[in-house]
Amino acid sequence: MTASSPSVAAPAELRPDLPPRRPDPDPADTKAQQRAGARALAELMKPVSAQLTLARLLAVLSGVLAVVPYIALVRIGDVLIGAHAAGVAVDGGEVSRWLRILLGAFGLRLGVYFVALLVTHLADARLGHLIQERMVRRFARVPLAWFTSTNSGRVRKALQDEIGTIHHLIAHQPVDGTNAVVMPLALTVYAFVIDWRLGLLSVATLPLYVGAVLLSMRGMGEKTVEMDRRLSTVSARMVEFVTGISVVKAFGRVGKAHRNYQEAADDFNLFYLKWVRPLIRVSALGTSFLAVPLVLTINIGVGSVLVHGGSVTAADVLATALIALLIPYALEVLMNSLWAQQLAGGAALRITDLLETPTLAEQDGAAVPVSNEVVFERVSYSYRSGAEAALAIDDVSFTLREGTVTALVGPSGSGKSTIATLLARFDDPLSGVISIGGVPVGEVPDLYSRVGFVLQDAQLLALSLRDNIALGRPDATDEQIRDAARAAQVLDEIEALPNGFDTVYGRDTGLSGGQAQRISIARALLVDAPILVLDEATALTDPESQHEIQQALSALVRGRTVLLIAHRPEVIKGVDQIVLIEAGGIRAAGTHDELLSQPGYARLWRADNGTRPADGRALTTGEPR
Repeated sequence: MTASSPSVAAPAELRPDLPPRRPDPDPADTKAQQRAGARALAELMKPVSAQLTLARLLAVLSGVLAVVPYIALVRIGDVLIGAHAAGVAVDGGEVSRWLRILLGAFGLRLGVYFVALLVTHLADARLGHLIQERMVRRFARVPLAWFTSTNSGRVRKALQDEIGTIHHLIAHQPVDGTNAVVMPLALTVYAFVIDWRLGLLSVATLPLYVGAVLLSMRGMGEKTVEMDRRLSTVSARMVEFVTGISVVKAFGRVGKAHRNYQEAADDFNLFYLKWVRPLIRVSALGTSFLAVPLVLTINIGVGSVLVHGGSVTAADVLATALIALLIPYALEVLMNSLWAQQLAGGAALRITDLLETPTLAEQDGAAVPVSNEVVFERVSYSYRSGAEAALAIDDVSFTLREGTVTALVGPSGSGKSTIATLLARFDDPLSGVISIGGVPVGEVPDLYSRVGFVLQDAQLLALSLRDNIALGRPDATDEQIRDAARAAQVLDEIEALPNGFDTVYGRDTGLSGGQAQRISIARALLVDAPILVLDEATALTDPESQHEIQQALSALVRGRTVLLIAHRPEVIKGVDQIVLIEAGGIRAAGTHDELLSQPGYARLWRADNGTRPADGRALTTGEPR
């Protein structure tokens, strides 16, 4: 098998700017991973195992049929040579009969081969669809926090690259790999049937080639697993790098994403060079043993001696020489199939890992909340598992009375966003209960029709602005969508676009941060959820947009139970309740006037002194406080 190497960086010893090379992994670990990959692959392929078995049986038949044209070729040669030696006319009927057999067998073999490939390609399409369906169903039940903590490159690689890696193993390997074993065996047997000496000639250089291949294949499984692991790291780091390109451009090589990607790429290149250089030398030597000139020299040269001795005919030598030329091709296909199986094992293991991602607990029954009051009762949560994991929030208890606005304030990293996302059930608490109207959030039917949220980073899809606003309520009428956009202070700007609400975000136009945020507010208005989570909705917008967003938010929170997160106390001065969060716990709760005497809140207020919203007003529901 011949390997090709990609462009690589200079070795580490010539690159003083690179970090020290990481030690090679324990071979026992890679062997265990290889076995796990084989098990995962077998499990993943179970739904299409019957189709693959059928395809292999058809490939066996195709491989056996490959012998028939050679039999016909020898018979035609014998007829022609015999007629020439006897000085008589060629028996045209006999030649025509064997030509029909040759062409018929060849056509039948191609037909069987085509059907076998059709079966495997249909199985591949079915398996890919089943895997994607399973992933979608799984991802629909995993905690939303998992998507923010999991590298997006890993998910993209599983949904696209890994399924593509398995494609060759499903669509081609069962047929090509089986045919690569059966056909050379059948042809070699026939070569020995013709004459045992010609049979030996047809495989004369094969032991040398096999020896070279076995030498180059030492540790191939472990090396393939390790290559695949390092390549996956490069892919993940590349996604991080591209995602943070603006920061990388600002800070150059000191950017963390750039440095991580550079280290992963250099690490992979050094590993790959160390592996491939000796492999190429041995592979080149092995390939030379099966070179066409050498094979023909041995088979025709020695075969001609046998012809002169009267032991065999020229047709026999020609047939076995052709067989000798086909055996290397079959071996190359077989080696490529084995390589594809190694890569597919690693891909299957990563797909299986994603398909086994822990999901949110499913409740047996569902109860309807009697109100929209939200109660946090002794809630604790950690982003990591294990007894030593630090708690992000610890023993948090407070109540959001129905129809009121509760604001969470505190320093960055204190746990405010964690509390808010637990209400939206991005994940389940480690302990304690969050309930809506007396029902734990995990048992609330259709939770997101009752709890809406507007986050600081507005997420819009590559859809029309109409569809983006109606994302949570696809049956909404155009008038309802317009009303929501009007209340969100973004209607005039949408209608000013050439295609209005039909404008496709990201293709027809881009939007400012403030515009995108107001469209997300319009989306929340249209869903009309009675409970609302606002997480720093104005944090990433320009000062000119904050007035419009503030007006839109005031319309959004009116009459709803609202949990608001803000760093600036002035923004939430008029809310019903303020909860001060520090180090994952509640330090104080009350109104703005009640908390001014609390040292932590007073410190936040002093730090914000002089920083006010663009219109100088606090968030209000339109009702007196």
